[in-house]
Amino acid sequence: MTEDPLKEVDVTSILGNPYNVVLYNDDSHACDEVQAQVVKATGCSMERAYKIMNEAHTNGRAIAYTGGKERCELVESILAEIKLMTKIEQA
Repeated sequence: MTEDPLKEVDVTSILGNPYNVVLYNDDSHACDEVQAQVVKATGCSMERAYKIMNEAHTNGRAIAYTGGKERCELVESILAEIKLMTKIEQA
């Protein structure tokens, strides 16, 4: 008997628990500056970075990145290069 390929796999046991980098609204940076820094930090498209920036601007916060803790720390450090307000939290 073969294993069901559609069976759910608990990736947390393989990869560990995911973390989120939360980006907070910031009135001291221009929207395009935040958008460019999100692209630099996460490698996402300009369109995705715009959505993240706009969500933070509109709702006060947005999840900028989700991944392993070390990668989240790197993303957060790149966002902090221009003093954006962020926080890492468990997803």
